[in-house]
Amino acid sequence: MMCYVYRSERRPDTYLFLPAADDFSGVPDGLMELFGEASFALEFELTPERKLAQAEPTQVMVSLREQGFYLQMPPANQSLA
Repeated sequence: MMCYVYRSERRPDTYLFLPAADDFSGVPDGLMELFGEASFALEFELTPERKLAQAEPTQVMVSLREQGFYLQMPPANQSLA
């Protein structure tokens, strides 16, 4: 499945994955308000075997099919102290 990724201009390291380019119709209005302006980052073929930096590809695929989007937030900072 093709995947289109958009970067939040308001929130660093926050990305929105969509199954169709520039189709934000499946994203709730409240989420889009928090996400802010979306800048196109990249597109790629998403398969179960593809490695993603912060998510399991099958989880992203299920979210794209069931919700119409996948939101990737920055990882929580962990203190080493």
